[in-house]
Amino acid sequence: MVLALVFIGFYLLSQTILQPIADSLRIAGLLTAAILIIHVANRYFVPEADPVLLPLAAFLSGLGLIVIWRLKPDLAVAQSVWIIAGTVAILLSFVLLRRYQSIKDYKYSLAVLGIILLFAPIFIGVERGGARLWLNIGGISFQPAEMAKILFVFFLAAYLEEKRELLAISTKRIYGIWLPELKHLGPLVVMWLISLLILVLERDLGTSLLFFGLFLAMLYVATGRPVYVTLGTFLFIASAAACYFLFSHVQTRVDIWLDPWIDPSGKGYQIVQSLFAIASGGLTGVGLGLGYPTLIPAVQTDFIFSSIAEELGLLGGFAVILAFLLFILRGLKTALLAKDDFGRLAAVGLSSVFALQSFSIIGGTTKLIPLTGVTLPYMSYGGSSILMNFILLALLLIISAKGADR
Repeated sequence: MVLALVFIGFYLLSQTILQPIADSLRIAGLLTAAILIIHVANRYFVPEADPVLLPLAAFLSGLGLIVIWRLKPDLAVAQSVWIIAGTVAILLSFVLLRRYQSIKDYKYSLAVLGIILLFAPIFIGVERGGARLWLNIGGISFQPAEMAKILFVFFLAAYLEEKRELLAISTKRIYGIWLPELKHLGPLVVMWLISLLILVLERDLGTSLLFFGLFLAMLYVATGRPVYVTLGTFLFIASAAACYFLFSHVQTRVDIWLDPWIDPSGKGYQIVQSLFAIASGGLTGVGLGLGYPTLIPAVQTDFIFSSIAEELGLLGGFAVILAFLLFILRGLKTALLAKDDFGRLAAVGLSSVFALQSFSIIGGTTKLIPLTGVTLPYMSYGGSSILMNFILLALLLIISAKGADR
């Protein structure tokens, strides 16, 4: 049914924006072929996997592709190619990662590789929109942080599985707070420093928030101690406040968030146009292809949710948010049913990354939080985002299948 809706959406849109029907149906056909291939592979390699995750990913990918086609048809062609690449990545994941428990033997190698990928753009990356997040190799740009987040999930899952008992036992009392041996708090300090360096050197609030939030979520699930979440949140807020007073780019992001109307045609232009678009959508939207979302700079990446809210209205935006919530809940259910601690923590980490990324970008476009530079999973234009989120889907399917094994 999801794929039928995609075909109908492309057909109706081609009538509105006067694009060749054959081109739109060709793109819809590529997406359909990709989803059917994943479905067949899913039934063959992991038949016991969660049956809801793939349809949700197909819905989000299909709607995202339709909106990108409406905004910039040329980019929709490129996005469909990346979806094919994501399909290949899922097939390879099914073959190579079915015994995912062996990954934990390489946890420190994964951490080192993740750090290299995370900070490589500082030295050899290219700057876009004020943030230095991309690498350009052979004419192909990609965000290495997308791959780094999955590597960090596996590292943290392996590390916390090994150290969870030591982290859960308090032996020292510092300023009234019971804590374990200080040497076991090393990862907390390291993750705090990594998040801070991302914020300062790469000028990316979204990725900084994503990585530290991921760590706190996995640490809490592993130990069951809310003091870690409280302490970590305090450290992040305190360091972010210090960055606000020390660095102008952080101050600009926060000032625009608090009051974009102080410079509506300059620094606040993006968020102001986004708010106008969302407000003009009303309950049911102005109609697919009938709005003016292209007035928002970078609408196909950072503000695709605003485009949906304008043309499909509150109901369309709510449907997207509901799909994201269902995906997150199914990911957490996968964690609950996992039969091994490593798989449980990995599923929590993958679901947390997905949740934090979705919240960061939707919250930024609606002015709930400061704007971030992350993409909306499965929907925004971006090759590395599509590729890594398809791998994330494959990993959740594999872990859910293991949890359902009898």
